[in-house]
Amino acid sequence: MKFIAIDFETANPDLSSICQVGTVTFQGGKVLERWQTLINPEDFFYPSNISIHGIDEKMVINAPTFPQIFDTLCNFLSGQVVVCHTHFDRAALSRVVDKYQLSQINCTWLDTAKVARRAWKQFTQRGYGLKNIAEMLGIEFQHHNAEEDAWAAGEILLRAISQTGLNLEDWLIRVKEPIWSKTTEKMDRNVDSEGQLSGEVMVFTGALSIPRREAADLAVKFGCEVANSVNKNTTILVLGDQDINRLAGHKKSSKHRKTEDFISKGAAIKILKESDFFMLLEDFTEQNNTVDP
Repeated sequence: MKFIAIDFETANPDLSSICQVGTVTFQGGKVLERWQTLINPEDFFYPSNISIHGIDEKMVINAPTFPQIFDTLCNFLSGQVVVCHTHFDRAALSRVVDKYQLSQINCTWLDTAKVARRAWKQFTQRGYGLKNIAEMLGIEFQHHNAEEDAWAAGEILLRAISQTGLNLEDWLIRVKEPIWSKTTEKMDRNVDSEGQLSGEVMVFTGALSIPRREAADLAVKFGCEVANSVNKNTTILVLGDQDINRLAGHKKSSKHRKTEDFISKGAAIKILKESDFFMLLEDFTEQNNTVDP
């Protein structure tokens, strides 16, 4: 049983602005190898992102760019089962590969958030963030350090394997099935969404390329709750691309400033740019339409 756990940190709401990557190779239930590097994203840093992971422009000025570490990353991931927690790391890799016009890496992805939602009843609908699950399982790690987050995701998978008796190959199948099935312990029948964004609470701000109501409808289609204002329950803030490109992080909206205030106090809110949000939905649609042979 071998898999590679991976995590990325980003400089700003653009998922392609990767400033750190960490991988941990697991084999036979143990850590075989760890690897981490800072990356110069060739992009600006948001203060809120810096406050989360502690990486800034000065730290990456002499770091390699993504194309310079791409071959190393390919050597780790190609042909392997690649584990990450939630869909954002997978999307970040896809976005940065497109940004630099590189070839997509051929690997098999496994999302440990989906695993956790099926392995532990209390995480079926909400609270399945990396930190919450790790705390429940007694996994101690340095959150928002790429290598540490990757290791924690891998440990969650190992605990789920031990808890359920399902092996790695079983979990690759199980995450594509409904959260509750006849082969597992009966879970809450009130779970009414199997969408990839189920449990997320999203708020939109800034000028979008489509009417905001249409954007909200798209989010709801994938199980996401959409709110008009930012509060303690918010998990994702989507920013209009025009505002990001024009302001480069300055003169933020009131929703954006409020979100950053929550983040500074420890709230786990993801700030995402509009085009990445739409690309995520395209990825979800493609995954849902994929039929395994």
